Amino acid sequence: MAPRILLDATAVPADRGGLGRYVDGLLSALHGLGADLAVVCQRADEERYGTLAPGARIVAGPAALAHRAARLSWEQSGLPYVAEQVGADVIHLPTYTIPVAPGLPTVVTIHDVTLFTEPELYDPVRTTYVKSATRTAARRATRLIAPSRATRDELVRLLGADPEHIDVAYHGVDHQAFHRPDEPEIKRVSDRLGLHGRPYLAYLGALEPRKNVPALIRGWVRACAERADPPALVLAGAGGWDDDVDAALASVPVQLRVVRPGYLSWESLPGLFGGALVVALPSRGEGFGLPVLEAMACGAPVLTTRRGPLPEVGGDAVAYTEPEPEHIAAALSALIDDPAARRRLGDAACVRSQQFSWTVSAEAHLASYERAVGQYATAHQNGPAPHAH
Repeated sequence: MAPRILLDATAVPADRGGLGRYVDGLLSALHGLGADLAVVCQRADEERYGTLAPGARIVAGPAALAHRAARLSWEQSGLPYVAEQVGADVIHLPTYTIPVAPGLPTVVTIHDVTLFTEPELYDPVRTTYVKSATRTAARRATRLIAPSRATRDELVRLLGADPEHIDVAYHGVDHQAFHRPDEPEIKRVSDRLGLHGRPYLAYLGALEPRKNVPALIRGWVRACAERADPPALVLAGAGGWDDDVDAALASVPVQLRVVRPGYLSWESLPGLFGGALVVALPSRGEGFGLPVLEAMACGAPVLTTRRGPLPEVGGDAVAYTEPEPEHIAAALSALIDDPAARRRLGDAACVRSQQFSWTVSAEAHLASYERAVGQYATAHQNGPAPHAH
């Protein structure tokens, strides 16, 4: 009998972001595959998850879960209690924390280990805790899920994780939400950005050091400052912290235009990506690179780096650059000057994106849950039997 899965969605932030898109896509696909599901979440998400997985049992946690410290404390005792109440056979924690005594097999998704490879790219206040929690999860979870082979290999190399206990499950992309936009969609976004049909380069993501936004700004300035009709640079996405972004923006000459719309709705993203000359995501580190895949699904020509798993996502369907400003400038110039190359990349990207789906991802997750239950039973042969449903 298939195991009953408790998915802990309490860590999903209000702005959704990458973790929210992962949980939403996975949950919907697991439901579509007929998985036996329960979900514990913040109260604000109860209706959302009930709609995404109508057959799942949705448990809203206490109101305090909106605060990170309270959530981490609740996870230690409240989560195992919910697991017992819903008769779960396995708990999936879609981020790096884990209860000390879950009483059940656990599967933990570790999205990336860039914090270990380049700690200077992170907020130092959170670094110590996150590193410690990630090490604990890597050591104590029954199984780990990594979103790419590169991340799996880094978990083994840096944290000493057992490769036999790691499953690779690529992220998917919602091909209905992320699609080639039509002209009205492109015009709507262009007008909302105040560009009214002017050319632009697009970036989507948090403004944090590993995303390499200052180098993108400086590379764009080098590539475009002397052009007669220079494309604008659109920096879209939630906040973040990167002290160097403001310094880079301060050096932008007056004839160039930066647009910072902040958070954009999902409905706007195909128009943003599909309407851009280039979607530039020259990251220094990723666990997967979801915005790269989402831009590809919208038929955008994408420029990214060969760092970590990005070549696993982009293959031959994206353009690559080294992360330094001079390399970004050269790559941007080449793409801006070659409309045929941009069309080829956009077509190839759209085709390659079809290889990634949340259903395929959910199948890999289900296999991991079943391995975890079997592994845990073998290790606890004299312990309590699994729940009967």
